[in-house]
Amino acid sequence: MLNKLTKFSIPSLIVIAGLGFTAASSYAKPEYTKKEKKSCTYCHTAQGKKDLNDIGKCYAAHDHSLAACSAK
Repeated sequence: MLNKLTKFSIPSLIVIAGLGFTAASSYAKPEYTKKEKKSCTYCHTAQGKKDLNDIGKCYAAHDHSLAACSAK
């Protein structure tokens, strides 16, 4: 019985830990995507990446407003 429990619990813990890490690595803020009606990659270099592209840097520098920033 203990062997069966270990057989399934360890992989389950690994999966749960992976899901927690994935959720924690999201950098775009939901309130910004709702406010601006743009996807995360509008300001970030790639989905789930912390790095900002030129529009993202402009957005951060202008008090989180796209008014001064335009897509190239």
